[in-house]
Amino acid sequence: MGGGWWVTDVLSSMGWMVLISWVFWVIFSICLHELGHGWAAIRHGDRTPIELGHMTWNPLVHMGQMSLLMFAIVGIAWGAMPINPTRMRGRHAEAVVSAAGPAVNAVLVILTAVGAALVVRFVPDDGGPMRQNLWVFFYFGCMLNLVLLVLNLLPVPPLDGSRILGHYVPAFRRAMYDPQKQMIFLGVFILIFIFGGRVFFDVGSGGADRLIGLFLRVFG
Repeated sequence: MGGGWWVTDVLSSMGWMVLISWVFWVIFSICLHELGHGWAAIRHGDRTPIELGHMTWNPLVHMGQMSLLMFAIVGIAWGAMPINPTRMRGRHAEAVVSAAGPAVNAVLVILTAVGAALVVRFVPDDGGPMRQNLWVFFYFGCMLNLVLLVLNLLPVPPLDGSRILGHYVPAFRRAMYDPQKQMIFLGVFILIFIFGGRVFFDVGSGGADRLIGLFLRVFG
């Protein structure tokens, strides 16, 4: 991309279908990721997501005004789901709830990879844009959800991987709440976003290519 606004960069270099796919999958995947946390929390006895009105498809509720503003400006966003671990039932409830969001992204990765493979295998190439547009839509769904899956499983607060690891490793959990170590974690988190973006998208695109190729072989 160039040095301008990301929307115009995407339109000029990759086209309107990529932009539509990017906007749809970022917002849809983040909302479904957060709802995954909410569904798991409710299942384990924590009704906080319901009580605070977060069991909704409204992106503004899950992402907030700042996240949506950042998405409009630079094309990246985040979400949040309020939960209360003290209300959960089950020995591993907190870890399960933390893993539920990435699990949703994993399911979306599989579904979109299958969708892309089915397009290549069964949608005829009649010279029109439909086949290519459908493939772009599913490909970007697969790639972006792979990025979200890998990113959220990193053991760096406030990402889900840190809460999963903290549940099973008490020493790490103590470090998460140590004020001095929190500053270190924050620094690592910022560095990941500054310098790791290309790495994550390389992993996402490479993984999407291989996974779609796998399903293409499955479908003959």
